Amino acid sequence: MSVSPAAPPGSVPLNRLGEPLLRRLSGVLDRAAPGRGWRDLAQRAGSHGRVKLSSLELEQCSLKVLEPEGSPSWSLLRLMGERGCTVVELVEFLQALEHTEALQCLSPPGIKIVVQPDPKSVVSGRTVKLCCWATGHPFLHYQWFKQEKEVPHGNSPELIFNPVSVSDSGFYICRVNSDSSFVFSRWAQLDVCDLQGVSYDLQEQSADRPSAIDKVALLIGNMSYWNHPQLKAPMVDVYELTNLLRQLDFKVVSLLDLTESEMRNAVDEFLLLLDKGVYGLLYYAGHGYENYGNSFMVPIDAPNPYRSANCLCVQNILKLMQEKETGLNVFLLDMCRKRNEYDDTILILDALKVTANIVFGYATCQGAEAFEIQHSGLANGIFMKFLKERMLEDKKITVLLDEVAEDMGKCHLTKGKQALEIRSSLSEKRALTDPIQQTGSSAESLARNLQWAKAHELPESMYLDFKCGVQIQLGFAAEFSNVLIIYTRIVKKPPEILVCKAYVTDFPLDLDIDPKEANKGTPEETGSYLVSKDLPKHCLYTRLSSLQKLKEHLIFTVCLHYEYPGIDDSLDERKEVNVGKPLIAKLGIHHGFKENCCKSNRPFHTQASTPVAAEYYLSPNHCQPNSYPGVHHPNNAHSDHFRQPEACHCNVTLNVLTSRQEAWTYSSHIRKNNIPVETTDDTVDLGFSFSNSLRLSKKQ
Repeated sequence: MSVSPAAPPGSVPLNRLGEPLLRRLSGVLDRAAPGRGWRDLAQRAGSHGRVKLSSLELEQCSLKVLEPEGSPSWSLLRLMGERGCTVVELVEFLQALEHTEALQCLSPPGIKIVVQPDPKSVVSGRTVKLCCWATGHPFLHYQWFKQEKEVPHGNSPELIFNPVSVSDSGFYICRVNSDSSFVFSRWAQLDVCDLQGVSYDLQEQSADRPSAIDKVALLIGNMSYWNHPQLKAPMVDVYELTNLLRQLDFKVVSLLDLTESEMRNAVDEFLLLLDKGVYGLLYYAGHGYENYGNSFMVPIDAPNPYRSANCLCVQNILKLMQEKETGLNVFLLDMCRKRNEYDDTILILDALKVTANIVFGYATCQGAEAFEIQHSGLANGIFMKFLKERMLEDKKITVLLDEVAEDMGKCHLTKGKQALEIRSSLSEKRALTDPIQQTGSSAESLARNLQWAKAHELPESMYLDFKCGVQIQLGFAAEFSNVLIIYTRIVKKPPEILVCKAYVTDFPLDLDIDPKEANKGTPEETGSYLVSKDLPKHCLYTRLSSLQKLKEHLIFTVCLHYEYPGIDDSLDERKEVNVGKPLIAKLGIHHGFKENCCKSNRPFHTQASTPVAAEYYLSPNHCQPNSYPGVHHPNNAHSDHFRQPEACHCNVTLNVLTSRQEAWTYSSHIRKNNIPVETTDDTVDLGFSFSNSLRLSKKQ
């Protein structure tokens, strides 16, 4: 690539910045931790001849601390400006110091990067893409840099290497410009391995393999059912699959616990991300059933009993995906497939197109149930346990699923109980690892990326200053597309204050936050087991779930509680914070739905099935044989006696819980509520050779 680099914006001398901005920046540098303070900035700037400062000048800057309003950083910035240092150079120095807080002072509020470039490791000869997307200004310009050099043709949100070579390896950063301001992305490392020594056949295969215009995925995990048995595995399964798909360059929307209208609207938003040649993947974990060849996903607000009118038909979603002329349609349905005896409706669906791009991976066979493994409060579905081990393999999707099925077949625990079923119309070697092949940034690509980016915009970390001199950091992290973690910590406290504590409160009623579960000392106490290792330590944490229900801006209060020595009464200060609509809240999927993609309006009614006797629910030995796929089963009714067989090949530790008395109690509750439930066969023969810390239960 060769083109003359555009003149960099922001070449304004440092001394032309406004005084309020310089004061704010100086304050950040004055209190910075070692390695990021004003002296480190001076040393970094000193590597440039015209900005180099003498020892005497540095000493004069240091003495400013003795003045009432003196600031060493202010003096340093003034000297740098006098020597012609520009804003661009200052930003580069701060980037090298990784001083995020100082960089935020220079970032104008009108521009906000919502998708940061991720590091990539690829083999030479492939197509690779670095992405940086920003919002907040109608006219934005992008400039990519490799180290300090501008990348030729790097003037769009997507920096595409087609093909990528070893010489492209390095660190990249994107500068987003408006007419009068700019902001930098974070650094992203591109690591390219040489193909030397790889056979010609492999290179030829790599050149001829299929590619995707883009790859998007919608992951839904339903657990907290209002009228039906609760589940545990969907949370872990959705989280793990999200991380795996992101490594395969999928744009992932991951959602937990959706009502019927929310599920339908989420699917509508997912369809907006699809286009000709795009790979689309839908994963669902939760209650489900299959009637007359049609699969139904059950929302958390489904009535008791539920029927097709209360659920989403997967085949209807497939039809709409086909209309987008997608390059690949993958459905991974982690749910039961037994027939719903309470649903006497046969849906008359429009015929699907004859296409060779459809793959269904069912967690279990027709008429069978799916199971989950529970361990230390968390759970994994049997299907996901084996799928995640092979998800990143570079193989045709049907071959990959075949190998997952073989792995599941070796697990003695579920042999005869659960087996993966694959349905496919693929005629090409399409894989989830296929590269994204895109020669430019089309209008469709830009719209798709911005639509996805809207659902993943996090509030920026902020610092709140209170009158008493305490400063609090307020940070945010995303656990799922509709689950936000807020963490607070005190970063500055005057020595005269003995004790102080900051907590968040007064959340919108839409989110239904239990105060007892907020402001906890560890993420695990809030229910956030999955992201705890990625969050900063020594904070108070609050988990906000169901962000899709947020109708207005997320406004809450930060309260500071502190005490002075010798004063019995404690003092309080409060600050209201408005962070807009974070993550999925921007898409407004809480709104009511229309007769749309997932709902058929042409039902055909058959004669209702004869009600099953109440005793049917009490005996796990009397599962009614039926050739039709059936109703979804709860995860509690199990036998209380098990044999100790040989070791299971799945290498986990299981212990099937719930005694016969517990099953009786639960079955009585079922009869009262008329839930469409069937039990499994006698579970005496289910094998386990594991510790008591885990348990196996019916997932759905």
